[in-house]
Amino acid sequence: MTYLVLGWLLPEEERGPLLALVPPRYPRVVAHHVTLKPGVRRDHPLPGETAGRVVGVADDSKGVQALVVEIGGSTRRPDGSTWHVTWSLGPGRKPVESNDVIRQHRWTPLDHPREIRLQPAVFDTTQ
Repeated sequence: MTYLVLGWLLPEEERGPLLALVPPRYPRVVAHHVTLKPGVRRDHPLPGETAGRVVGVADDSKGVQALVVEIGGSTRRPDGSTWHVTWSLGPGRKPVESNDVIRQHRWTPLDHPREIRLQPAVFDTTQ
């Protein structure tokens, strides 16, 4: 069974400049999406926002790096966690760990936050 997520895809034209702005620290570059709600149906209504702002970086120095994103003027997701893009991962680490890293290690603000375009979508995260 396919596991679908509601959120925003990071368009390819945004990915390259962001990778230059915040170089991946770990070998597996993810840089794929921002999650709004996991476990949705393919026909779930899409979010209305189409832009965000990358405002910070979280890194546990052990294999998880994430970019913190502001959407709709806030970094706080409806579930209380933080909007983010899992950026890079070390061996054996998983994207879902980004939530814990941000919560436990906090995040560092970027000197120059960057506006980004986001593509509302329902997508499969098992690629």
